[in-house]
Amino acid sequence: MSMPRLVFATCIFLLAAIALAAEPVTYVFGDSLTDVGNNNFLQYSLAKCNYPWYGIDYSGGQATGRFSNGRTIGDFISAKLGIPSPPAYLSVPQNVDALLKGVNYASGGAGILNDTGLYFIQRLSFDDQINYFKKTKEAITVKVGEAVANKHCNEAMYLIGIGSNDYVNNFLQPFLADGQQYTHDEFIELLISTLDQQLTTLYQLGARKMVFNGLGPLGCIPSQRVKSKRGQCLKQVNEWIQQFNSNVQKLINRLNHRLPNAKLIFADTYPLVLDLINNPSAYGNLASLLLRLCFKISNTSCCNVDTSVGGLCLPNSKLCSNRHEYVFWDAFHPSDAANAVLADKSFSSIFSSAPSAAPGPSPQLFQTFIPKN
Repeated sequence: MSMPRLVFATCIFLLAAIALAAEPVTYVFGDSLTDVGNNNFLQYSLAKCNYPWYGIDYSGGQATGRFSNGRTIGDFISAKLGIPSPPAYLSVPQNVDALLKGVNYASGGAGILNDTGLYFIQRLSFDDQINYFKKTKEAITVKVGEAVANKHCNEAMYLIGIGSNDYVNNFLQPFLADGQQYTHDEFIELLISTLDQQLTTLYQLGARKMVFNGLGPLGCIPSQRVKSKRGQCLKQVNEWIQQFNSNVQKLINRLNHRLPNAKLIFADTYPLVLDLINNPSAYGNLASLLLRLCFKISNTSCCNVDTSVGGLCLPNSKLCSNRHEYVFWDAFHPSDAANAVLADKSFSSIFSSAPSAAPGPSPQLFQTFIPKN
């Protein structure tokens, strides 16, 4: 290569690096709590919500593939970072410009284990999502070069929320093998060893700043409460979830010591969600507070689907008229209003210098991205 061409190529890569650093970039991994429409592109998937009444409180009032009446926690976090919510990866797999700005790989029904959610026919397991991120990096490398691609991946933030389905749609289902094959201690060991490999693979692909959201009190979600004669939280399930969270936190600490320059954070959402469920009247979004309204109902769902079978809000389901007063939208997922509260609390716990209002592009947020003691 001649000197002028070499200089030109170097300039192009430097300009690309500057452009990539202009605003925060996030890559999202997870399940239906953060899916923004990937499952809509899976032809045979039974884990879809592309029908009314999902999206009724989202911009435009139409279903988008989000398992909520409105926005996900990830949508709210993106707004607080001052960036658009990353699009579903399967909607832009060949669009490198979109991939450079961050995408969402989350898939309803997904789990840490590849056999979790098997009866949904199609879903993107965590391994599948990581493989798609690998393809993402390969596409970015072709466009901007290896050095810039590595820098881009090192500086991006990775939001990971997965594991709920490994319980709700796997271990807690008596007709599935894992619930019969393993004791809970053995099941946790399997989850943690698998998660160790997965997070290490993400690190090897360039991920450094990873936030892993712990599981909430699954024993208190409507689909589990119906198993109690009095509609109470299932104590055993919540104890198992706390055990899982504790083991993940220990794993995160080990990875931070084992992997050079790794900056992993465990976001403990369990107490946040439990307090919202136990003390709903203490919370409310801004609009609700202005009207002197707040959450009132946390033991059942707005969409009347609290049954031992199903649990999604079908078009013929009966909706509550006061959606802002409900913590849960359907039998599994928080409402838009609850997601707003949980995102605000989570954001404050993740960032040591979190602003109170949505910032513009804020690289300084990433400078404060360090594991908390």
